Amino acid sequence: MLSELKARLKAESCEEYLFQLFEKIEKSSLNAFTTLAKESALKEARRFDKNPGRGLLAGVPIAIKGSISTKGIETNCSSRILCGYIPPYDAHVIERLKAEGAIIMGKTNMDEFAMGTSTETSCFGPTKNPWDRACVPGGSSGGSAAVVAAGEAPCALGSDTGGSVRCPASFCGIVGLKPTYGLVSRYGLVAYANSLEQIGPLTHTVEDTALLMETISGHDERDSTSAEGARHSYLPGLEDGVAGLKIGIPKEYFGEGVNKDVEKAVWEAIATLESLGASWQEISLPHTRYALAAYYVIAMSEASSNLARFDGLRYGLRQGEDKDWHTTFSEIRAKGFGPEVKRRIMLGTYALSAGYYGRYYLKALQVRTLIKEDFLCAFKDVDLLASPTMPIPAFKIGERINDPLSLYMADVFTVPINLAGVPAISVPCGFAGHLPVGLQLIGPHFGEATVLRTAQAFESATPFHEAQPEVI
Repeated sequence: MLSELKARLKAESCEEYLFQLFEKIEKSSLNAFTTLAKESALKEARRFDKNPGRGLLAGVPIAIKGSISTKGIETNCSSRILCGYIPPYDAHVIERLKAEGAIIMGKTNMDEFAMGTSTETSCFGPTKNPWDRACVPGGSSGGSAAVVAAGEAPCALGSDTGGSVRCPASFCGIVGLKPTYGLVSRYGLVAYANSLEQIGPLTHTVEDTALLMETISGHDERDSTSAEGARHSYLPGLEDGVAGLKIGIPKEYFGEGVNKDVEKAVWEAIATLESLGASWQEISLPHTRYALAAYYVIAMSEASSNLARFDGLRYGLRQGEDKDWHTTFSEIRAKGFGPEVKRRIMLGTYALSAGYYGRYYLKALQVRTLIKEDFLCAFKDVDLLASPTMPIPAFKIGERINDPLSLYMADVFTVPINLAGVPAISVPCGFAGHLPVGLQLIGPHFGEATVLRTAQAFESATPFHEAQPEVI
C-alpha cells in the first residue's frame, strides 16, 4: 500500500527505490512505458531524501498515461502525429500530484488517442499483459495498468472515456476507478470525447485509489465541466463496511456473451458482499442494448471535432518541405494517424454531416438521456450496482484488432457508465483460468465514498488483490 511505501521511503532511500524501478523497467518486455523521466525523477528523489515532505504522496513515484499533459515530458498520446511534442504546462492533476509530493516517473503506452480496448493501436506497438505476455492488457490505459500490475510503478493515472481505466484494471488484476463526470478536472487531458472522459487512478488496493482521489479531485476553474465544491475526502469511512447496503444486479449485464468463468467469479463476489451484510436484488436498465451504438456515435463525433486541431503545422509530425496548405494538412494527417483513429474521425465526420446530424448524433444524445434516466431510477431503490467489468478475460494480442466490431462489443458493460456520468470501480474478484476477472461496482453521481467503501469491504474479505503475476 502507498501508506506503507511512504513510511519505507522516509526510513530508507527514495532515490535507491526509484533507481531499482527504472532498472526493472529497462529490462521489462511489456512495452508499457513510452517515455521515462529518469533524470528529473531521480533529482526529485534526491531532494526528498534530503528533506522528506509531508504531502499525501510525498516521495511516491507515479506513472502517467501518455495523453495527460506533463511539462517538459513528451506527451504523444501514442500517436505519430504528436511524437516529439513536449508540453509547456502541466495538467491540473499533475499540478495536484506535485503539490502533494509525488514524483512523475514517465509516460505510459496507450491506444492511440485513447481509441481502443487493447493498447494495440499505439504507434509504439502493443503493450503486453503481465499475467500472460501473449494477451492484451486492456485499453486504452493499458500501459498504466500493466506497470502497476507488474510492479514497475506503485500507482498510475489513466483516463476513462468508455471503460479505459476499468477495462485494463480488470484484465491486469488491479483496482481502477472512473470518477463521476466533473469530479476530476480534464484540464491538460488531450481531448478524445469531452463529454465522456475522466481521469482516474490505477492502483494495487482500494485504499491507494482513495488516496489518489483525495489528491486529484476537486474544482478547477480552467475546466468548464468541473463540478463546483471543495475537494472530497475518501479515506474516512473507508472501513465502515456494507451492513444494510442494497445492491442492484442489472439483469442486462449477465447471460449471453459473458464468459462463464467471469460470470461465476462475479456471482461469488456478490455472495461475499451478501455475507458481509449487504443485500441484493435484480434490477433492469432497459436501454442498455442501445448504449454501445449511442456511445460510439457520440464519441466518434466528438473525436472528429477534437482531432481537427492536429495538423503538424504548430507541433508534432512534420513531413519535410511544405506544399499548399490543403495538401500539407492531408499528408500529415494521413501519415500521422493510425487506422483506428482515421476510422473514428471519418465515422464521426459522417455522423455530424448535413442531413445526418439529426439522424445519428441527436438521436444518440436522446438515447444517452434515456440511459442516464435508467441509472437515476435504479438508484431510487438501491445504493449501488454490481456487474462484471468486462464480459471476457484478456484476449490474445492480434485476436480482435482486425475486427473492430468485436473490440467495440467488449465495452458493453463499461460504456453505459460514461454515458450516464456516474462513478464505477473495478476490483479483482477471481480468475478465468490464469487471467484476472474484475468486479464492477457502480454508484450514483458523486457516490464515490459508497463505491470505495464497498470495494474496500470486498477487498478485505478476499485474497485476490494480493495475487501477483510472474513477470520476466
